[in-house]
Amino acid sequence: MTYGVGMRINRGLVFMSDTRTSAGVDNFATTRKMFTWTIPGERKITILTAGNLATTQSLISLLEERSHVVEDRDPSILKQPTMFQVARLVGDTLKEVIAESSPNGQTSDDQFRASVILGGQIGDGKPTIFLIYPEGNFIEISDDTPFFQIGETKYGKPIIVRAYDPDMSFEDAIKLLLVSFDSTVKANLSVGLPFDVEIYEDGSFSSDRHKRVESTDPVYQAISEDWGDALKAAFKGLPSYNI
Repeated sequence: MTYGVGMRINRGLVFMSDTRTSAGVDNFATTRKMFTWTIPGERKITILTAGNLATTQSLISLLEERSHVVEDRDPSILKQPTMFQVARLVGDTLKEVIAESSPNGQTSDDQFRASVILGGQIGDGKPTIFLIYPEGNFIEISDDTPFFQIGETKYGKPIIVRAYDPDMSFEDAIKLLLVSFDSTVKANLSVGLPFDVEIYEDGSFSSDRHKRVESTDPVYQAISEDWGDALKAAFKGLPSYNI
């Protein structure tokens, strides 16, 4: 299992993903689940993956192979004219990988299933994010749904729903996601540090604003400890319910 979030604010996009993979309660490893493609001045594309590791690695390998030599590779995410077309291509590729991996073809409960968050900007189009399902279909982010989650979503969703503000700064958006991820780590062993974080400012077409947050990161440690203390203080301040 994993946990990944793609969020849109007025200034651009924010992505965060954990790096833990597990093959049992005592067998954990670290694997990158955030991938980026950039053509300066033209496009910036980011993908987060969750699900069967063999499926997601095959998906990324195919997308990488088809984009290395653009003039000789087709279809390529670096040649699609819009983010919508990129989403269609990634969805078709994911469906292809799952169908080829499964001996009985693709089913809704397939052990090879995976899901993807795709975000970025191409040319004059607005920065946007898509949630792509194992079946290859997808939905696009909106004002009513300003963020998507994949993987172990239930523990970290409440804080995002309560505190999200489209006018928030990138710094506050990262803080919000760190609280969401910290809550998930505390509740589920299959999600763990380090976290990969990336922000994309509208119109920048750049991939230079990213970082890996380790467990020893002093800001993350302070956020984790202070959030726990703040919750305890808020709980104590609530009125008692007598029956």
